[in-house]
Amino acid sequence: MPDAVDSFPVTERNKLRRKHERGRYDKATVYDILDSAMLCHIAYVIDGQPYCTPTAFWREGDHLYWHGSSASRMVRQQAAGLPVCLTVSHMDAIVLARCGFNHSVNYRSVMAFGTAFKVEDPAEKLKLMDGFIDRFFPGRSKEIRQPTPQEFKATTLVGMVMENASGKIRSLGVHDDEEDYQVPAWTELMPVHTVLGAPVPCERQLPGLARPEGLAGYREGARLDEVFAEAYRKHYGE
Repeated sequence: MPDAVDSFPVTERNKLRRKHERGRYDKATVYDILDSAMLCHIAYVIDGQPYCTPTAFWREGDHLYWHGSSASRMVRQQAAGLPVCLTVSHMDAIVLARCGFNHSVNYRSVMAFGTAFKVEDPAEKLKLMDGFIDRFFPGRSKEIRQPTPQEFKATTLVGMVMENASGKIRSLGVHDDEEDYQVPAWTELMPVHTVLGAPVPCERQLPGLARPEGLAGYREGARLDEVFAEAYRKHYGE
């Protein structure tokens, strides 16, 4: 087992109930899955009604951050100190077996639990907003204009400390019951990757501009999860 400092505590909240061998509690694995993504889903309850909202996010240490409109009911409720569960998932393969029960998908996922809070300090908020841009596109916050006072006011920044988190990974090939290997059905594993297409520059691009170095990884055919993870390492120097 990883050292306690390098792993999340296993509690009734984040403990895997089934397929224990797929569970990952070490921070290195959890961080890698999170840092390979831009989109997450945040689950929470308002007045007894459960909601799950997709949004962009990023990580700094054990903190996760996202933002939204200051007029958003979801953001206002979360910012008041709502318990939340943030999830990320990557689909890596489709597995076709000889019976429906053994069809499956390979995946990497994380569930992170914590209490949402609003970032109140204006200087910290601006720093984090710049960090959101630079985490995905290193150095870009210095190339673009800063938010206007109205844009700044209209944006609420929300964060959470990961109190508990667990990763879950399935990475298996075709697996059937022994007696089913005689079934005359085609079986295979189909890898699944999200890849980037060719960039399309803006038609109103100012003359003389070169594509920034911070976008070098965003090239046609590159795997998106790998690009995000590399951008994270480049920005934070890890």
